Parts: sequence; structure tokens; C-alpha cells
Amino acid sequence: MRTENLARTAPAEAPKDLRAWLAYLAERGKVAVACEGVALADELAAISKRLERERAVLFPKPGGHDIPVVANLFVARDWVAESIGVDEEQLLTRFLAAARAPLASREVAAGPVHEVIHNEVDLLRQLPIPKHNERDSGPYITAGLLIARNPRTGVQNVSIHRCQISGPNRIGVLLLPRHTLSYFRMAEEASEALEIAIVIGVHPALILASQAIAALDEDEMGIAGALLGHPIDVVKCKTNSVRVPAHAEIVIEGRILPGVREPEGPFGEFPQYYGPRANREVIEVDMVTHRDQPIYHTIVGGGYEHLILGGVPREATLLQHLRRSFPNVLDVRLTRGGTCRYHLAVKIQKIADGEPKNIIMSAFGAHYDIKQVIVVDKDVNIGDSDEIEWAVATRFQADRDLFVVSGALGSKLDPTTNNGISAKMGFDATVPMEAPELDFKRIHVKGEEDVDLSAVLQKDPNAAFSRALARAR
Repeated sequence: MRTENLARTAPAEAPKDLRAWLAYLAERGKVAVACEGVALADELAAISKRLERERAVLFPKPGGHDIPVVANLFVARDWVAESIGVDEEQLLTRFLAAARAPLASREVAAGPVHEVIHNEVDLLRQLPIPKHNERDSGPYITAGLLIARNPRTGVQNVSIHRCQISGPNRIGVLLLPRHTLSYFRMAEEASEALEIAIVIGVHPALILASQAIAALDEDEMGIAGALLGHPIDVVKCKTNSVRVPAHAEIVIEGRILPGVREPEGPFGEFPQYYGPRANREVIEVDMVTHRDQPIYHTIVGGGYEHLILGGVPREATLLQHLRRSFPNVLDVRLTRGGTCRYHLAVKIQKIADGEPKNIIMSAFGAHYDIKQVIVVDKDVNIGDSDEIEWAVATRFQADRDLFVVSGALGSKLDPTTNNGISAKMGFDATVPMEAPELDFKRIHVKGEEDVDLSAVLQKDPNAAFSRALARAR
């Protein structure tokens, strides 16, 4: 099947919105429901954190709010695949196909997201916004899609930024050096505010698409549409020109103010450390709209959902980038221990010595977050950190296979950097082309894969154990 067709044919069983995804999980026993009245400060995040590798959690009436909160939409990589109706093995292929053949969004006159309108804004009274990590400066919106329009072209960008509630209608926002910041600088140079919307409670495909490493003026909404197999219906905001998903749960309409910076942070980030307090951009909120009886989605900062939602889309775009020059790249993985951002494993069908170092250099150029790259052969399972470490232990020599770059741009959230200036390190953990075959032949027990344990093991192990010992006396 051509990838373009794969992008446009989502299986019928793929859930179509956030509510359908939650119902899908609940039917399979994958949703825990907390007692009513869980505190929004700390307690909600603590419960979510304890269950982050097991189940999604729904919180009714958190902190006395009528709006429920949901967390842990993804506790495993295969959940991400299920949300768009594919097997885990097809996940990156599907995402790449969607990125190559996006489906432009479709504007409609009205949608459920405008069922309730708040002209007078008081964010903490109207929305159940949690405080997550211990030293966070206060409540944060963490799963909101920040949608902005290029003030020159009108093309939209979709991304996620940490959003601190600084007042009833005021939000401090961290803008890293990506597309939203580029749009804001265009507006600020003209002494104008940048119109934006923060969208909370959407189908997982929109969250995945927001994390794609796309080019400037490539609307991630089109990638989301291709992931789902149909265009995303959007409506125009009530107070500005931004278009938002019509079936979202909640929308916060506002503007990033020119020439204004206010304190934001600290906040628990994906490296498992706190992003520091500093003067940052400010959003003034003009209106809040939402569905009747909406659901609020939150992501615990630095938790597993945070890591996996950022990791999978980055893997797909990194794989696409590397394959442009190296079609023998088979797979990539941003490792969990590397915060699904900093450490990249690359599996290749090796064709020449020296090529792994070229692949490493290309990976560093693909995204500034990448700090370490390990290139391994096709027999290594890069989904298993033990296998990656084994490849380094048995196929790597530091004086021959280590590649270091100093003074490169890295992540400003990495506390070891000097304001983002970072060293990069690459490992060529592949077998030399001319090595004798038996020197690097992995040991294997013949027939291991064919053993049917149900046929060869006793049904009652305790009784069988007693009989075996009795015969041995």
C-alpha cells in the first residue's frame, strides 16, 4: 500500500474524538475512576503518577468543580497506536504517511465547542486546572494545544506550551525557539498582539500531530486529519481569527501581548527537573468557550504521558529526515531513559564503515534536543534498553567509535547546558564490515521460538514438584 493511501484510510474502529477514546479504554478495563472531590493541588497529580503505567484516570468533581479531569491517556506505546487504529509496528509508518499527505482542515459554521460561552473570564473558577509537581509555581494548563496564525500568511501552527495561570484572565507561557515564537516575533515587530487559542480536550491524533517536527507554515491540523482519515472540522473563534477543532472540549481565546514579559515558573519538565522561573511572554484571555458538560485533559509534567506523547511524533519525523539521505535506516527510538527527547537509538542495515557517523551527524541536525545517538545493527531490538546497552558493551570501542561535538545548540531545559549550549555524543555500536562472521554471531538456542509452554509444562506445578521430589529421594 502506498503511504499516501495509508494516511487517508483510518480503520473504522479508530476512536473519533476524546470521548470515544475514553469509552474505548473504559470498555477494556483501562480507566480508573477516582473518588469525588480529589484536590486539584498535588493530590490529582499524585494519583495520576501512581497509575501512569497502568490506567487512565477520570476525576469526578475535582476540587469541587463540576467539570471532570482525565489524565494518563497513554500509559504505553501501543495505546498511541490503538488511538489511531493501527498496530504498534505500523505506528511510525502511519505517522510518516500522514505527514507526507496531510488533509487540510474543513471550516464549519458551528460546533459543540461553542455550546457554552464565558465572556467574563475567571480561569480557576471556570476550569479545574491542577497544580502538578511539588515546586510548580501554581496551576498549569499542560495538555492545551496552542494554535496561532502566521500574522503575514494566515497559516496556523499547532503546538503545546506550558501555561501558568497568573491571574483570572492572564497566562504566562514558555515559548521555545519554534514556530509559535516566530509568529509572535513577527507580530511584536509590528507592535501587535498575536491572536491565539488554547484548545483542551481533543482526539489523541491532534496531540500527536502537534508534536511533529514540521516546517514553518505546515499546519499540523492537516497531519491530524490524515491520521484520522478525514479532515478536522474547525470553527472560527468568537473573538479572533484562529480556527479551532469544532469537537474540542474547551477553548481559551486570547492574545500574546507585545512588549510584555512577566515571571513564569518553576515548572516540572520532561527532563525530570524544574524549568526555572524567568520573565516570559504573557497571554491575555478574552473568552472561554466549551461543550456542554466538558472534560478537561491534563498531563502531569515530566510523567510518562508527557514523554510518550512527545516521543512518538518526534521519532516519526526523525525517521523521515534520516531516510532522505540514508534509506538503509530501519527504525529509530527516543529512549525513555533519555526522556524521549535527548537520547536517540537508530537501527540500520549497515552497508559501509563510517556511515554510522554520518547518520549520527544527520540526527544531530534533525533536532536541537538530540544529545546522544547510538547506531546499532538490524539484529538489535531498539525498543529494549538492555539490548541497546548490550550493543554498546560488545560492539563499541571509545577510542574508535565515539564521536563528540562541542558547543552545539541543545535544549535549554537540560540543566547541564550553558543556556542551551551543549555537547553532542555519538556511538557507533555496529559490527565492522570486514569482521569474521563468527566473531559477532549472537548465540541462539535452537527451537526457542517454537516452544509451546502450555504443552511442555505441568498444569499443577505444586503437585508435580512434590511428585518429582518424592521420586528423587
